[in-house]
Amino acid sequence: MNPRNTVAASATLHCLTGCAIGEIAGLMIGTALGLSNVQTMALAIGLAFGFGYALSSLPLVGAGMSLGTALKLVLAADTVSIIVMEIVDNAVMAAIPGAMDAGLVDPVFWLGMIVALSAAFLAAFPVNRYLIDRGRGHALHHGAHADHHAHGSEHHA
Repeated sequence: MNPRNTVAASATLHCLTGCAIGEIAGLMIGTALGLSNVQTMALAIGLAFGFGYALSSLPLVGAGMSLGTALKLVLAADTVSIIVMEIVDNAVMAAIPGAMDAGLVDPVFWLGMIVALSAAFLAAFPVNRYLIDRGRGHALHHGAHADHHAHGSEHHA
């Protein structure tokens, strides 16, 4: 596989993991609290962004970068990818008959999530590849890791 495709696939999967955790947590919480579909979707989207940013920040902070610098970098690198994932994920879930109204023990919900998250990955991969090819997106993460390790100091975005 082309090295940039490998980085783009890794970046997309990384964002997808955070989005999936947030989406599922939001849907579980919304269902448990009896929120409307719109309220549940808003909660799930908010948590998807939160978990997406958190999972992207952890390795940078773990490598010694300050939290503030890591968050600036992650906001610049991951926002477009997460937006694309959330639009596609929620559109697919809304398009699958019964998926939004299915309970957490209903196979329609989980099959819908698998289809929606797979579609989100396929939609976000070319976006991440495009950003990486232009030195943006997760290329910023790799540049920050390289700068931090080479110079022993923080990379300021």
